[in-house]
Amino acid sequence: MTRGTEMTLVGGAKPQKRKRSPRDWTRAKARAFLNVLVETCNVSQACRETGVSISAAYARRRIDAAFRAQWLEAIGLAYQRLELVLLDRAFNGIEKLVTRKDGSEERMREYSNQLGLALLKMHRDSAEEANLELPPGDIEEIRERLIQKLRRLKDRNGTEAQIA
Repeated sequence: MTRGTEMTLVGGAKPQKRKRSPRDWTRAKARAFLNVLVETCNVSQACRETGVSISAAYARRRIDAAFRAQWLEAIGLAYQRLELVLLDRAFNGIEKLVTRKDGSEERMREYSNQLGLALLKMHRDSAEEANLELPPGDIEEIRERLIQKLRRLKDRNGTEAQIA
């Protein structure tokens, strides 16, 4: 082995090291894959841009819990970005250039009713929940549960302090 040659640990009955192949996953390759996934929310595109096969990406996700967690986080972030873009389009519309028969042009905003209705449907439960007021009895019950939980945490921390 020469210095500077990157090696990969190969699993199996008898783990061993071998020279790293361009197809092997590295931290840099995983980071690049996840960055593209955050930007596009598209596994196929992330694979293409990082030179990874789709089957290899899914195999890595299946066997590597940390990578699986990062994958889920990337999809979650991409979903949030997509939702923000759609909300912006629903509220602010999309600018269109309209050409009239006489050849004149006018810029106008187009608002998608379908997009707005889909977003309303998606967030209806959250909006209704936010508008509900809790009866006074529920507030007292919640307050009592929080106080009990804080006492348990205080007791647990006191016990841990004595052990240390």
